[in-house]
Amino acid sequence: MSERPFRILGIQQVAVGGPDKSRLRRLWIDLLGLTPKGTYRSERENVDEDIADCGGVEVDLMQPIDPEGRPRVHQPPLNHVGLWVDDLRAAVEWLGAQGVRFTPGGIRAGAAGHDVCFIHPKGNEASPLGGEGVLIELVQAPDGKLPGPSLA
Repeated sequence: MSERPFRILGIQQVAVGGPDKSRLRRLWIDLLGLTPKGTYRSERENVDEDIADCGGVEVDLMQPIDPEGRPRVHQPPLNHVGLWVDDLRAAVEWLGAQGVRFTPGGIRAGAAGHDVCFIHPKGNEASPLGGEGVLIELVQAPDGKLPGPSLA
């Protein structure tokens, strides 16, 4: 295995899904006190989400636009974990060469405006390594450095 050309810098986000994000808001924002930061909606990604801040880590409260559509952002309820990476393109190239499977869509702009790419929860014949049941989002850190709480 060649030397890894990137570093994981920290947790960027945790995404929680449910059939009705108002129930998620009640818990995470109203009761637990997270700070609302914004919203994001994408028909292509079948997601309607509220974005909250938890000490510099983004918490996405997601519901599907179409409960029967894909991706199923509410199943499982802990949808994915996002990791800050200093060089997303190098990470995707290197991980792909190691046999890591990515979801369709490649590198693209994410809800918070940073470039993102997802490691598929499961490997397949062509790319046998996946997230072992967990969807993992790799998020390009601004300037390749871990951002402060105001940039998360």
